Amino acid sequence: MTEELRTIDAALLAHLQTWQGREETWHDQLGATPVSALSATLDRDDPAPVTGQTELPPLWHWLYFLPQVRQSGLGPDGHALRGGFLPPVPLPRRMWAGGRLRWEEGNPLSVGQAVRRTSRIESVTHKAGRTGDLVFVLVKHEVHNDHGLALTEEHDIVYRAAPQPGDPVPPPVAAEAGAAWQREIVPDDVLLFRYSALTFNGHRIHYDRRYVTQVEGYPGLIVHGPLIATLLVDLLRREQPQARLKSFAFKAVRPTFDLHPFRVQGTPSADGRSARLWASDHEGWLTMQATAELF
Repeated sequence: MTEELRTIDAALLAHLQTWQGREETWHDQLGATPVSALSATLDRDDPAPVTGQTELPPLWHWLYFLPQVRQSGLGPDGHALRGGFLPPVPLPRRMWAGGRLRWEEGNPLSVGQAVRRTSRIESVTHKAGRTGDLVFVLVKHEVHNDHGLALTEEHDIVYRAAPQPGDPVPPPVAAEAGAAWQREIVPDDVLLFRYSALTFNGHRIHYDRRYVTQVEGYPGLIVHGPLIATLLVDLLRREQPQARLKSFAFKAVRPTFDLHPFRVQGTPSADGRSARLWASDHEGWLTMQATAELF
């Protein structure tokens, strides 16, 4: 099983599916420093977080429960070596494809809380794609504080083969026009580096230009999917500061590179109880789509 593998046979899939049902639990403290640092990174004017009073903004829990893999345990792409909690899928490209989150009413996550996250491999599935096989891993996370369940998240991970010359290129999809809200984001390498540092993400596609262009063959640094999702929610928070998220679902559609500014956009529903959110690149192609439901 080498990094050139492009197909998954029945025996290998059955082996990978033995990871279904595996669980792990992490404990953490929702410290104030990461909150202040992400606020600065997103150019927000938030007041200093106060222990026991400041609610954790939606999606900012991604600043915690960070796997601290030893340097010797990293692969050539900066990710942890295959195996362990996640199944050892022998396809070289691993991406955060999307997710669905739901917050519990009346039990917000707040700065200073001790928290626990239990993660479970819900499924490992296979699909034959036009450019090789795809393996999808669904991980369910449940985050608890001292008052009980606060957040449930379903995290979609996709593994795929490296592209080869002559592989078909999926056609782009035009982003929706006429957004009620929009904001331009300049994804320079400092922004990407700071977000990688805050999330302890060693994946070299986000900060190592030589690696991402010469080894993986992309035209530039790739903007983190979770960063784009966070910016979509940040747009909603800027436009509706009093809004409180009940649920959020997002799907990555197309990579975003640091070569040009991109836009985060959105439109609220007529009753103000939900919103459609999306991101588009400099050519107007859809890169991420999302929906938000409010309490």
